[in-house]
Amino acid sequence: MKRTAGLLLPYLALFISYIPSFGQPTTYPFKVQQERMLWHDNIDRQQKRLLALDGKPDDSLHLSKDENVNLEIADAMIRQVDELQQNIELDSTLNGQGKIKYLRSLESMLRGYNNNYRRRDFPPSMAPALVEAFSEAMQLDRKGASIEPVIVANSFGVGTILVDCFLLPSENVGVKHSRVDLLKKYCELHPEENFTILSSNHDIPFADSLIIVAGHKDIRKLYDYAAGRSALANKIRNSKDSLIRTVGRIASSKSGQLYLPFLDNIMRGQITIADINKVKDNNLNYYKLLVSTRMDYAERMLPPVRDTAVEMDALTKMLEKKGKEVFVREINGLHDKPAAVRFKVLNSLTPEELYYLIVLSEDEIYTSSYLGVYDRIFQRMAVPRGDSLIMRLHGDYFRKFIKMAAAYNKLDHFLATMDQDNASTIMKAFIIGLERASEEEAVDVADSYSSIFEKNTNLAQFVLSEVKWNYKRNIINNDKKGTIIYNLLETLFESADTTNKIDLSSKLGIAPVYSVNYDSLVDDSGRVVQQVFFYGDEDKDGQHSFADFMALFQRRPEWKITENPTKEWVTIHSVKGRPILIFANKPLYGEDDPDDKAQHHLDDYLYDNKLKPTIYIHRGHSYHVRYTLKQIESSAKIVVLGSCGGYNNLSDVLTISNDAHIISSKQVGTKTVNEPILKAIDDNLLEGKNIDWITMWKQLSDRFQKDPVAKERFDDYIPPYKNLGAIFIKAYRRAMGQEE
Repeated sequence: MKRTAGLLLPYLALFISYIPSFGQPTTYPFKVQQERMLWHDNIDRQQKRLLALDGKPDDSLHLSKDENVNLEIADAMIRQVDELQQNIELDSTLNGQGKIKYLRSLESMLRGYNNNYRRRDFPPSMAPALVEAFSEAMQLDRKGASIEPVIVANSFGVGTILVDCFLLPSENVGVKHSRVDLLKKYCELHPEENFTILSSNHDIPFADSLIIVAGHKDIRKLYDYAAGRSALANKIRNSKDSLIRTVGRIASSKSGQLYLPFLDNIMRGQITIADINKVKDNNLNYYKLLVSTRMDYAERMLPPVRDTAVEMDALTKMLEKKGKEVFVREINGLHDKPAAVRFKVLNSLTPEELYYLIVLSEDEIYTSSYLGVYDRIFQRMAVPRGDSLIMRLHGDYFRKFIKMAAAYNKLDHFLATMDQDNASTIMKAFIIGLERASEEEAVDVADSYSSIFEKNTNLAQFVLSEVKWNYKRNIINNDKKGTIIYNLLETLFESADTTNKIDLSSKLGIAPVYSVNYDSLVDDSGRVVQQVFFYGDEDKDGQHSFADFMALFQRRPEWKITENPTKEWVTIHSVKGRPILIFANKPLYGEDDPDDKAQHHLDDYLYDNKLKPTIYIHRGHSYHVRYTLKQIESSAKIVVLGSCGGYNNLSDVLTISNDAHIISSKQVGTKTVNEPILKAIDDNLLEGKNIDWITMWKQLSDRFQKDPVAKERFDDYIPPYKNLGAIFIKAYRRAMGQEE
């Protein structure tokens, strides 16, 4: 490195050195031959680049919050590298080409550090180890020996940079084996990526052990890679590990997805592929096997066993899938038929099997469908007691069941089926232990309170008192997660009583929940951009919904409708009042998903024209909503989900945009309610007003008073300020993020 007047720095009793100024002509305290001056200057340039990595091209270095680490980095990459430069230049045992080789290698080391210091696995603090390892590797290379021992002894980051330092003019003999060592180090650091790496490196010596590690960690990924006809798939199927081999055998079958939910019991010898083959082609019998297996697995999760079955997730997803496809969509679709016709498909189901239909179809089941299934649960019990039902199901999804019972006004009936002590015990269990539960279960508790508060004030007081007791318990136990959860629940529940005058936004430190500021909805050009998703259906539901929606704007002087050239979507824009742009794809139906293509062509148009919707509206069956969610952008401020307001959908929306206001419904959407809500929003926007949910909801409620049917359906809609589940998610994630 060039030596000029420098800035002196103390190095914490270990050394006193300096970081020199780079603004002066290059000079060295030792003689440098002219033909090697370029290589020394290249090293200096990398050191200068190092000092500028903190965003300030000065003589100080701040790559870490720890000043001690910064000093250690500076000592290694400045002082020690300078010494290496000098030693290489003055080494009489090296010829000119040898000196150039190692000066080039030293520059490569610095460049590798500079290029990677922000990347995963390359912490800035590795600098001292990197310089020391470089010195060791250089000595080995000079002897013609392999650098592999140095690579093996050091971290992945250090080794990766070092390997690239010894490629020119001829590759060190240990580079090839070192790359395999580095591959192993990377796989050990990131086992979740093992299969991706193995797919193109299946012949590495340690492939079998990596397959076992990665396979046990992620059965689903193991299954996916085993399902192919690749060399890796063959390796999986021939593994010495019984679990890996079994999954490989299942994956190679055309019915593999139907076997996977039973993997744990297959491994235990409690069921065979032949047993599953007897029922897999019969939807009813297969569903029954799924339920009995889920009940078995749920029992094992309880004390004293506390065992979670392998591929429990696959079982749950298949149970949900079959329940919706075979039963729920059938009874939803027959909502206008007599009960005997509508619910005939449920005739062979037991109370337990009906229970899982309810708890796993929250985002699809209609209100009337729920009520029919719920009633049949208790009609088919020899002794219709809710506590017995929960015990027989080992408490599986009991919070979801109670939350839904509250939402559909069945909680009082449920609790009345048992004696008062057991009812109290169940509600205590509903509240307690959320610090050990999933976010979804805490959201279920939060979601339930609005319905409980409106229908049963005594029960609401009981629930609130239990929340307060658990809050104190978690404070005493110094459980931060539990303290956060119960503090949030206490605040949310107390806010339900408007006489408390609690402002949730300020109290929880989240964005406003009672209103949306007009300015937050407009883009840089002062326009409010909306995107509406429609889906073509065989039953014409989407097509009818589109027609109802368009009727809001047709022949209205304040709106103009244009159709894009490909006739895939329409643009609705205001011609009076504040500028509003509404883009709605047509609900096209046919082969190759024409409505999907229309939506993505519209997405491309919006992106190309820098149009960012702040309002997203889903119109269509709940099983379409996953496609809508994939297209929502972080610009979302208002999201209308219709009947798709289950936890997973709320969570997905708030992951995309953590401040989004969500309107959802417990019942299938209806034009008699959808259109007035959308019109009320647009009317406010045309006038440039903020969206005041409380005022808007009161006005809508007053409007529906004269139509009892419409009022009943409107009451199923949940405005953003009453969506305690969504508010809980926002506040909980914010609070947990601050703790982290």
